[in-house]
Amino acid sequence: MRFLVLPDHPLSAAVVGGLVRGAPEQRILSHASGRPWIVGSWTNEDILTVSHGSRRLALLGCMTAEAVDLGRRLDHVRDVTGLDPLLRSVPGSYHAVASIDGRVRVQGSLSGIREVFHTTVDGITLVADRPDTLADLTGRDIDEQSLLCHLMAQQPWPLSERAVWRDVACPGPGRYVLLLPDGGHRTVRWWVPPVPEDPIAQGARRVQTALRDAVAARVRTGTTLGCDLSGGIDSTSLAFLSAREERCHRLVTVRREAEDPANDDAVWARYAAGALPTVHEAVVLPRSEVPYSFADQLDLDDDLEAPYAWTRAKAVTAQVSRHLATRGVRTHLAGHGGDELFNPAPSFYHSLVRTSPLRSLEHLRAARSMYRWPLGTIVRNLLRAPTYGRWLSEAAVSVTQPVEGPRQPLSGWGHHPKLPAWVTPAAADTARALLHNAAEQGTAPHSPCPAQHEVLQAVRQCGVGVRLTDRLTSRAGVTYHAPYLDDQVVEAALAVRLLDRSSPRHTKPVLAAALRGTVPDPILDRTTKGEFSAEVYAGVRRHKRELLELADGMLLARLGLVDDAAVRAVILAPHPTSRTFIPMVFTLACESWLRSLESARTRQHSPEGTR
Repeated sequence: MRFLVLPDHPLSAAVVGGLVRGAPEQRILSHASGRPWIVGSWTNEDILTVSHGSRRLALLGCMTAEAVDLGRRLDHVRDVTGLDPLLRSVPGSYHAVASIDGRVRVQGSLSGIREVFHTTVDGITLVADRPDTLADLTGRDIDEQSLLCHLMAQQPWPLSERAVWRDVACPGPGRYVLLLPDGGHRTVRWWVPPVPEDPIAQGARRVQTALRDAVAARVRTGTTLGCDLSGGIDSTSLAFLSAREERCHRLVTVRREAEDPANDDAVWARYAAGALPTVHEAVVLPRSEVPYSFADQLDLDDDLEAPYAWTRAKAVTAQVSRHLATRGVRTHLAGHGGDELFNPAPSFYHSLVRTSPLRSLEHLRAARSMYRWPLGTIVRNLLRAPTYGRWLSEAAVSVTQPVEGPRQPLSGWGHHPKLPAWVTPAAADTARALLHNAAEQGTAPHSPCPAQHEVLQAVRQCGVGVRLTDRLTSRAGVTYHAPYLDDQVVEAALAVRLLDRSSPRHTKPVLAAALRGTVPDPILDRTTKGEFSAEVYAGVRRHKRELLELADGMLLARLGLVDDAAVRAVILAPHPTSRTFIPMVFTLACESWLRSLESARTRQHSPEGTR
């Protein structure tokens, strides 16, 4: 699916004319005026459209809504701003595009899995679900400063929302693009994170309902679901919810054997498979049938939206999707988002001690033991409470400093972003300037509560990975879904009071409470977690030659962003822990993306590419 949204303006027809001539298979929906409204490629299963008089509404993605009910409710909407209650009540993951009286609302999802981007050409604003669509249409070049941000670990807001194409913007979480009749636009906030005040009993019920609805949205048009069954609580819970979904007539679970024999995920996965309430097909891929991490890093890609941060597992993900496709699976559910929503980050305790100071002591003792925080460090960190602007300024100072491990200062807004040691001094200066500018411009956090801000920021980063992964698996005919990242699930999780999100004795207490009775207790009470550093080591050993080739004559070096000799040295160096190699993954992703872009431009300008 790929689409462009146009304002109800006379010049829109000229834009569409050029698109249709270049791709005759494009589909077009019209405003009530008859002017082009949405143009792109999608299947009938991808879209739900309703109209009432001059009002138009299209949902593109997966949802539980029915056209008759949606049309009846649209009858009571008088302006695009009045769509908030309707859209917030429809479970699923989708883009919402409305046209009412010459005004157009284009909205994505909170997680960014369904994102919107916009640019302005000759005074006319265009909106698309992909930034490279707008770049192709307008001839925009890459934004090197935005590309630099992709080299960072822990990209902070607002740098994380920058498109890598010049003059292409993203409205950010909880905002939609409003196209005006004169061709201009505004961004409008429709959502803010809720105040975390639901006690765990109430919050768990909301999470349970939201997750059930999220799974149900994936079988609106099909009856076969594929689901990861790793043994972890996140994906395993989705498998049990899928097995109980009436419209899911066939369930295929998939698990990959781990590289490390000490990883106990397999034990829990086998237990879960035996406990599923319905007959299912269990696919277990042996190590010999799955590519190593970092395979296919030299392969050029045709998805040019942005660097793919999950590039380490690109070949693995593609292989799994092909296995599922041969078994008739068209929809694959993954547990991404469960950690981000239900497993408190280290800096979460900074907010907890301010909302429940006495009751937080037991939680802090457990956290101190888990993260190996020295007592003096944790006390100093808890006393620090900078504003978000101050935090950005501090991040500008520390962006090139090495990570300090357990002594790393945490203020509640999260870990400071870090550039790898192989960036050039000029690139580091640019990154500092970007962070200082964001601070000086008075950038507000996603929420005044640091814990809420950090969860939403993590959700957004995860959403980008899922969005790009879906494009990868769709080549095999399998769409990739993360139900935990649906709007209703995100909101329900954020509404739970902070004290109930952490437990010294239980993992993910809110999720466990929500699924008690649906998922077997031993799985919900599991206290171990699979560790996958062995995959990193094995992949680097297996594909070191390809990684070195990717580091030879780097395009990133030509742009002045990295020292390619330093990159090669890091690839060749021994790494005492896999974490020291992880920053390299972002660099490899950026380099691979640049090479794919260069190849695409070469093909476009070659005689064969213009035929």
